[in-house]
Amino acid sequence: MFDTSMPAVVFKLDPNVLHHGGLGVIRSLGRVGVPVYAVQEDSLAPAAHSRYLRGRWLWSPDPADTDELLTGLAELADRIGRPSVLIPTDDAGAIFLAEHGDPLRPYFHFAQPPRDLPRRLAGKYSMYELCRQLDVPCAAACLVGSWDEAQDFAARVGYPLVAKLAEPWVTTKGKVRSTTIVGDAEELAALYERCGKAAVGGLMLQEFIPGGPGDDWFFHGYCDAAAVCLPAFTGVKERSYPAHAGLTSLGACAENEELQGEATKLLERLAFNGIVDLDFRWDARDRRYKLLDFNPRLGAQFRLFRDSAGMDVALASYLDLSGQRIPAGRQPVGRRFLVENYDPIAAVRYWRRGELGLRSWASSVRGVDETAWFARDDLLPFLLMWLWMACRVVARPWRRRTRHPELHRPEYVPGRNCAPGKSTRRRQKRLFEEYR
Repeated sequence: MFDTSMPAVVFKLDPNVLHHGGLGVIRSLGRVGVPVYAVQEDSLAPAAHSRYLRGRWLWSPDPADTDELLTGLAELADRIGRPSVLIPTDDAGAIFLAEHGDPLRPYFHFAQPPRDLPRRLAGKYSMYELCRQLDVPCAAACLVGSWDEAQDFAARVGYPLVAKLAEPWVTTKGKVRSTTIVGDAEELAALYERCGKAAVGGLMLQEFIPGGPGDDWFFHGYCDAAAVCLPAFTGVKERSYPAHAGLTSLGACAENEELQGEATKLLERLAFNGIVDLDFRWDARDRRYKLLDFNPRLGAQFRLFRDSAGMDVALASYLDLSGQRIPAGRQPVGRRFLVENYDPIAAVRYWRRGELGLRSWASSVRGVDETAWFARDDLLPFLLMWLWMACRVVARPWRRRTRHPELHRPEYVPGRNCAPGKSTRRRQKRLFEEYR
């Protein structure tokens, strides 16, 4: 029993219409009666049509344009008409709020970690440097400064290697994934060439930690202003997309007191405030959990975790930021989560590697407790997701988008059948000046 009168806004800057984490927040909060609004980049984004969404803000801003972001969010606050909880679901959103969000605090309630911390944690190499400072176990890494440095690092740690874009804001125009497993020197050379100018200072090479089933773990939690982590969850990544180097496509909830203790201790040392998603791999060579990724925001598979008190990290964040107590509960064991559009593709990759058969795949997805898209009480996002997937297959590589250029400025849609607002950029700036 808690107060759900304060609205919540799901905020993201990554133009990914198939981001299921935001839909999870909408459903998690909407089902308990919270009025939920969301920033969406496309009128046909699946999450924009959830029955639990009170209103959508059609907007695709430039993440580097601070003034545009502040004025757009200020107008959204004006449209809602009362203070709201603001929950970022991507790195860019979390970084923006930490570094530039202070003028918005009279109108939104959101987590306040140390100003520079989300950027340092989201950056792959800056996270590695921070781990070295704090003596946190992690995989060896090298920020590529030249082709010779890349070759030297490969010779030192051996193949395979993991190649990552060093920062979330580094772009290679889609030529390189954010994480790629490199099998040999020829593959490394091809990757380096595809990166182009971004390779120097933008590409990080990381030691590949050998592992097998049950070695890939993740930690989700919410830290209050005192860096107390409640709730805190641990789980196992059973499959990922791309295989062994991407987001969780099939995961299971599993207790791991050692890992939970290490993660919560790290968060306390960092004085972190907000939702976190950490990835670890067990290294049998020295029998330690190595931190691979630190996401200073909500993880897309967070709905895997819901404790005996009914809490997940999104709901815990809402309660804390709205001034309410977070009830304590026990972590479930064995609960499983599936991403319907990515796991079949991932399974094909595992099959090609000889790591998965048809029967074992069918057995693994039987009896899943939570799915990313399908929900009996909210079917339209699931149908739209498959429409987007079909369009991507048919239109590739000439993918066409349904959004219109004028949606670069925000338009407020209070309901699915209502006309968008008539706000202008000039009015946005005037409103923000008044707020400031």
